[in-house]
Amino acid sequence: MAEALVGGAFLLASIQMLFDRMASREFISFFSKRKFDDGLVHKLKLTLLAIQAVLDDAEDKQITNKNVKDWLDELQHVVYQAEDLLEEIATKALGKKLEADHVQSQTQGSTAQVGFSRFFHPITCSLLPINHSVSTSAYLSDESIEFRMKEVINELEGFVNQNNSLNLAENVGRKQWQRQETTSLVESNVYGRNNDKERIIELLLSDNATGNEICVIPIVGIGGMGKTTLAQLIYNDARVNGNFHMKSWVCVSDAFDICKITKKIVDDVTASNNDFNNLDQLQIKLKASLAGKKILIVLDDVWNHNYNDWDFLRRPFSGGAQESRIIVTTRIDEVASAMGTVPSHHLEQLSFEDCWSLFSKHAFGSRDFMDHSDQESIGKQIVEKCKGLPLAVKSLGGLLRSKQDIEDWKNILKSEIWDLVSEISPALRLSYHYLPSHLKRCFAHCSKFPKDYIFEKRKLVQLWIAEDLVHQPKSNKLMEDEGNYYFCELLSRSFFQRLSGINSCFVMHDLIHDLAQHISGKFCFRLDDDKPLDRICEKVLHFSYVQGEYDAFEKFKVVNEVQYLQTFISFPRG
Repeated sequence: MAEALVGGAFLLASIQMLFDRMASREFISFFSKRKFDDGLVHKLKLTLLAIQAVLDDAEDKQITNKNVKDWLDELQHVVYQAEDLLEEIATKALGKKLEADHVQSQTQGSTAQVGFSRFFHPITCSLLPINHSVSTSAYLSDESIEFRMKEVINELEGFVNQNNSLNLAENVGRKQWQRQETTSLVESNVYGRNNDKERIIELLLSDNATGNEICVIPIVGIGGMGKTTLAQLIYNDARVNGNFHMKSWVCVSDAFDICKITKKIVDDVTASNNDFNNLDQLQIKLKASLAGKKILIVLDDVWNHNYNDWDFLRRPFSGGAQESRIIVTTRIDEVASAMGTVPSHHLEQLSFEDCWSLFSKHAFGSRDFMDHSDQESIGKQIVEKCKGLPLAVKSLGGLLRSKQDIEDWKNILKSEIWDLVSEISPALRLSYHYLPSHLKRCFAHCSKFPKDYIFEKRKLVQLWIAEDLVHQPKSNKLMEDEGNYYFCELLSRSFFQRLSGINSCFVMHDLIHDLAQHISGKFCFRLDDDKPLDRICEKVLHFSYVQGEYDAFEKFKVVNEVQYLQTFISFPRG
């Protein structure tokens, strides 16, 4: 699998977690009661702020500069050490609190299991027993805490000192992760979307879809599922063309610029390039142009779920006929809820038959694949790996179009799709880029699970809580409720898919799972059948494997020797 190229975004989430930890009441109370160097916490904060300031630039430059990539990898290792230290401090603070609360029931010299290794079982979501009970004397001493804190600060300062040699600039702002702008032109061969097209066209042509307001139809699905292609099919249908006086296609993408969107619609409906740059003039012009007319507007690739922005954008549309329609394509359910007036149309994965037709078209072209039986057999196995994602099918078909040698096809079958096709990684990585920092960490945690794993929401949330990935709610809300909210947010952004017929169980598309693995990089190690155990990296923090019927725990002795290992998860085979 290719190296991860999203370390900066994940590091920002980790650093924010450190700031949150240092701002907690327990942390502040713990330090205020001890004779530590008063400037340690302040120095750690300033050092983290200096690193945080250049992470955006580092994330962009790592793609072309291996030294920056190595800098990010090493930095992430030290940040994890800082997380471990602050977590141990939190554990010690909690232990002291428990001792004080139960001082009356404890006797001198008794033992208490107040320290633990975080080893979890994914089925019960409970802590596995630790090897032995530890006495309270096993806590880190205050001297050790102070020493380790100085050590971490010194290492982090070393990364700050390297900023100039790597030409990392502060606060330059991330380059926007944008895909190529879309247009209304549709490709000649589209497979498997006819039923979707007919259902939406029925809404477009109905007389009274939503009463007195303009009907807004959301199309929702993960990146690469074919939302734009479906909208293009509908936009160019002869029945649609005959039903509307005007049409406008707008590629919105991440920047929900009301003035720019409005100007594009005005230019389309007036068939001219208007010089207005004032939003008030544009909205007045648009409203006048739409008076009594039926218009179809497609807003493609919308990310902004702010209802007020949407309400402001649609005001001129009230001048048009009630039969006007708007189609919105988005990856996010929250966007669909804010803008839609009818239930969202969620795109499903293509069937194998439709995927094979799409693949054959791009891989064989006008050639008859019946004359290439070996390639057909391998091609069908490649299509299976795409798990119904049209972008992956089309991209791999195009990749194989110029490859006649059967060995080339076999090599591609053995390779990871993510590594082969440049179009897939950006399409899915964009979804991760726009996640809040706390959700980025929860998503990356899912890389520990094997592909095709069936997630039970309650148990996954409990694991997130045990891993300290769920923030303490500011209100009286329970941690479980906060964790459920995190999960629902990831579900609404199409990172999970509901398992058919089971409300509490979910699955993750293979390429979404690959994204999680790229994010976690070398810090998570999942033992598959083809991975030798002796290649486990010393920087691994999380280890998981699918348990064989006759596996003995002794075979993982090397795992216990990894210094910073935090979690060990085993999954029953099948």
